[in-house]
Amino acid sequence: MTHVLIVEDDGDIRAMLARGLSAEGFGVDLAGGVDEALSAARERVPEAVLLDNMLPDGSGHDVCRSLREGGYPGAILFLSAKDEVGDRVDGLAVGADDYIVKPFVFDELLARLRVHLQRRRATGESRTLVTAGRLSLDLATRQVRFGEVTTRLTQREAELLAILMEQASRPVTRGDIFDRLWASQGGLSLNVVDVYVGYLRTKLADIGRAGGPSLVTVRGRGFMLDLHEAGFRQ
Repeated sequence: MTHVLIVEDDGDIRAMLARGLSAEGFGVDLAGGVDEALSAARERVPEAVLLDNMLPDGSGHDVCRSLREGGYPGAILFLSAKDEVGDRVDGLAVGADDYIVKPFVFDELLARLRVHLQRRRATGESRTLVTAGRLSLDLATRQVRFGEVTTRLTQREAELLAILMEQASRPVTRGDIFDRLWASQGGLSLNVVDVYVGYLRTKLADIGRAGGPSLVTVRGRGFMLDLHEAGFRQ
């Protein structure tokens, strides 16, 4: 049975989600705040977390960040009344897979949840390590390594880097990246790609200084992971 942790301080919404997911065959654990959510996740690691952003003892961002920093590999979907693009980008930046604005239709939430669960399972079954030249990315831990230099990424940063590593030394367009990572999420524009490229470029700075690959912008063509290692030019 797939277990989902619902983190929501509104009792009516929490009960509605619990009823709906239980009827669909999911196991459900409930939490109403930050501390309770982290405790519940430690007691039984869920395959997905539905996470309200505004909680009585803190922010959903605190929960998401703590889970990702602790290596949590499951899907995290924000449920929030905040509907500005900046709010969505901030939620994705701390490691969420999706951002759903309240009020929402349960059937859409369920469909998105299933997509993210399938994607996580497919990724876990098909591959955990991606390599390009001497750069390696462990998709399970989201750790990037070049020689002795390592850094840890958020889930979405890791997915972006994996795409660029698959096409190492070849440009990938903004549109292609957006279609693979954000097309299923409403309300976002191509600018979200530039935001995450910026995040990823910062995370790879130490690797670049150590002689590793760098993330470059190819004018008019998109973004490219430049290996600039002998024998890996394409």
